[in-house]
Amino acid sequence: MDGRTRVTAAIGAEEASRQEKRTSRSRNLAILLAVGLVWFGLDMLTKSWINGSYEVGQTVVGPILGLVQFTLVHNTGMAWGMFGDSTTALGVMSLVVCCVLIVYLLALSPRASVAEAVGIALVVAGGLGNALDRFTLGYVVDFIEPVFIDFPVFNVADIGVTCGFVLFLGGLLLRERREAARERALMNGDASQDSQGPDLP
Repeated sequence: MDGRTRVTAAIGAEEASRQEKRTSRSRNLAILLAVGLVWFGLDMLTKSWINGSYEVGQTVVGPILGLVQFTLVHNTGMAWGMFGDSTTALGVMSLVVCCVLIVYLLALSPRASVAEAVGIALVVAGGLGNALDRFTLGYVVDFIEPVFIDFPVFNVADIGVTCGFVLFLGGLLLRERREAARERALMNGDASQDSQGPDLP
């Protein structure tokens, strides 16, 4: 492969990379909005229903398959009662984390995978849902209580944050492995072509 062909190939690869980034950024924005809005809406709907219809400490739904029951709890802190008097600070922290994740998805890592985008959307939706509770109510509405294990009461937002983090981390690790394998393949290909020597006229 002569020098001119190498330059042409490099320019083509760079343009393809830019196009891929633009496409991925648009796709990830759509995922962020769609998944985030659906999960945020589900969180708000369930909280509004149970908080507006029942009393704190009241068990609304008995054990479901021996796994969970619905018991209304107002949580001013974190899990296991930690930071119980810091609800506003925790709300601000949630907003900061959400902003960082959005910037990462749309600006710093435009080629993020679908799994990363869905994971971030769930984390952001859950973080914003709990932050809204803290700022407007002064507490987070929790109601999903495990009955088979000693575990804090949680809500739909918490499910989104936990599952979203796992999905994001898994997608990130998988993408990095694929990109590393792609780079190794390209390097091996270049080395193979170089070993063959220059093209004869």
